[in-house]
Amino acid sequence: QVQLVESGGGLVQAGGSLRLSCAASGRTFSSYAMGWFRQAPGKEREFVAAITRSGGNTYYADSVKGRFTISRDNAKNTVYLQMNSLKPEDTAVYYCAADRSLGTIVIKKNALDAWGQGTLVTVSS
Repeated sequence: QVQLVESGGGLVQAGGSLRLSCAASGRTFSSYAMGWFRQAPGKEREFVAAITRSGGNTYYADSVKGRFTISRDNAKNTVYLQMNSLKPEDTAVYYCAADRSLGTIVIKKNALDAWGQGTLVTVSS
């Protein structure tokens, strides 16, 4: 089983950038598709981005397409979320998640194998 720890959240002005990191424990990181989700106050959790096990394919929610980039470094057991042109509506707790099936993340908008504890991103106007 993999364990996940996010970092990199914080307070940023609208139009700014942040990079989130998600460090995974265990030797089987490359066996998992990875995703980022977020949950804003009073709202349901939503899918943000996903990446295949090799990193060769990425998927994004329409709301972040063109502004966010997901990537991974399997040698470092880490997945990243580069967030540019941030908007106040991007304010949320961001979670990384792992699943052996990409479809669970991209289609079902869920992950069954592991979740991180979340990192708060606040975008001020």
